[in-house]
Amino acid sequence: MDIGKRLGLEYGPPTRNAFGEALLELGRENHDIVVVDGDVGNSTRTQSFGDAFPERFFNVGIAESNLVGTASGLAASGKLALAASFACFLFCNAYDQIRMSVAFPRLNVKLVGSHSGISVGEDGPSQMAIEDIALSTSLPNFTVLVPADAPSTRAATRAMFAHEGPVYLRTGRPKVPIIYPDGVDFQIGKANQLRDGRDVTLIACGLMVAAALEAAHDLSQEGIEARVLDMHTVKPLDEEAIELAARETGCIVTAEEHLVQQGLGGAVAQAVVARYPVPMRFVGVPDVYAESGKPQQLLEKYGLMPADITKAARDALARKEAQHAGSLS
Repeated sequence: MDIGKRLGLEYGPPTRNAFGEALLELGRENHDIVVVDGDVGNSTRTQSFGDAFPERFFNVGIAESNLVGTASGLAASGKLALAASFACFLFCNAYDQIRMSVAFPRLNVKLVGSHSGISVGEDGPSQMAIEDIALSTSLPNFTVLVPADAPSTRAATRAMFAHEGPVYLRTGRPKVPIIYPDGVDFQIGKANQLRDGRDVTLIACGLMVAAALEAAHDLSQEGIEARVLDMHTVKPLDEEAIELAARETGCIVTAEEHLVQQGLGGAVAQAVVARYPVPMRFVGVPDVYAESGKPQQLLEKYGLMPADITKAARDALARKEAQHAGSLS
């Protein structure tokens, strides 16, 4: 992929790799951490934990409902339990178990879904999680984290284990641009403002944060200054940062590697309507299942490139200006 390269951003490891590294470190520090995997540890990157601590690693096979049930039982016994699989397998195959065995009793289970979004590439739609943010944020008691790069994923993994209660951490397969320094502070529920601007706000999560930064750079060449927020926590949402952005910039664009319905965009829209309504536009996967293909080709075909964000920003800005002109007439 070439997102962020025009900004000179270096590409780091996939977020799934950063998660696996942080998990191994935490396993050395806390002997109460146990990991349950659905026979995809080499892909979720939990395998290094399993190799180091075989007595605390349980491979239940390709049986996601059992995966979640086992993790919930371990958590009910006082362990810090983590269950990992492909994001689509977790939430599409085991939703009822997540709902009744984790969310309802508010157990301290950490769910990690790798291979999220369409950047999975050639594996195709059966393994592309494009509904997982909608499903996870719909669950009471759940916290939902979508970090943008390797350093923030390492920090998010630590924050996830420090947080009491169910958490879903979304990770990806491809290498991604490095935005943050190592050791970055990660506060659950607190968005990071990466760029200031007074004309429009771009709110993104995951892979799309780098795309939003590139879009903001391109807009600045046109004299449009865009604020960029990394909304790494989709639930609980930083509604204060959203309201401030709405008041100070007057229009908002959201960007996510997820179905445009009911994901980050829907959550931000609810906050905007409740607190300070302004024109909005939404960048995400349209109401389709993507084809198999190279990640770059898929992001281009389904409208998840910086150019798509800049177009949405121009549309939102035009609507803002039209409303302002109407109010003066």
